[in-house]
Amino acid sequence: MSMFLVDTLQDLVVEPMKKGYGRGLLEAGKNNLQIVALSSDVVGSTGTDEFTKEFPERFIEVGIAEQNLVAVASGMAAMNKVPVAAAYAAFMPGRCWEQIRTTICINDRPVVLVGTHAGISDAPDAATHQMLEDIAIMRSLPNMVVVAPCDSEEARKAIIDATSLDKPIYIRIARDDTPIITTTKTPFIIGKANVFKEGSDITIISTGRSTYHALLAASILDKDNINAEIVHCSTIKPLDESTILKSVKKTGKVVVTEEHQITGGLGGAVAELLGEEYPVPMRRVGVKDRFGESGKPDDLLRAMGLTPTHIAMAAHQLIG
Repeated sequence: MSMFLVDTLQDLVVEPMKKGYGRGLLEAGKNNLQIVALSSDVVGSTGTDEFTKEFPERFIEVGIAEQNLVAVASGMAAMNKVPVAAAYAAFMPGRCWEQIRTTICINDRPVVLVGTHAGISDAPDAATHQMLEDIAIMRSLPNMVVVAPCDSEEARKAIIDATSLDKPIYIRIARDDTPIITTTKTPFIIGKANVFKEGSDITIISTGRSTYHALLAASILDKDNINAEIVHCSTIKPLDESTILKSVKKTGKVVVTEEHQITGGLGGAVAELLGEEYPVPMRRVGVKDRFGESGKPDDLLRAMGLTPTHIAMAAHQLIG
């Protein structure tokens, strides 16, 4: 693995991404007095609570009203504030996509939207709360930046950078404990992908917490004498085309893995790029046109074909 990652994938520290987001928001808030936080009655669940305790005068609780949440945030951005609005991804952007489109994106308002409990990480709450379509609907919006950190440390960096981006941005984070695979020294720039492991036989591109599974898949493939390169795309839009093309031109084959529908997500974005610039054999590991269900996170990963073994199997199919 890269020198910028943890030394081993065994016995890693785990932490919900919201903890890193909360630390980053508090850090950014101390350095920028224009930052304000907004919530739809989910302060503790989203990790916004530490900011609200430190800066109660810079916090707005709109109640369970996500459409109003983003409209108020857009208005505050118009008044030169830096609004950070957090809610469950199933309801923001799920419930308020039209308001995001109309009040934020059309006006190019620099609002930071944080969708928590994304993917199947909200496992017990089943299909209504497991947001598997948010990357697709958000990356289709003009002016919108889309970011999916791989762990709590990257979530901390993402919110700090997002509050100084001066663009509409959506940050997607998971609910449950996620292994921390990056360090404070791991490079992070919005719009830039990072090669987390160099390889020569196949490229595995991932985002969000699927990057941990991609690294585990690479370890499986190493035992079969298959040297996989792992490219972590923390930013899905704008896509780091140069890093992806450089890797794929070296390996000639690509697997994309994500905790999202295979339609319209990172896999779709990579397929669009390669279809126009450098067509190669490709497989997408993601949710295949179905909704979630209630269960334990690991059980759902297996049921939906998202485990490291499934990623390694997709690589084997391409290599033959």
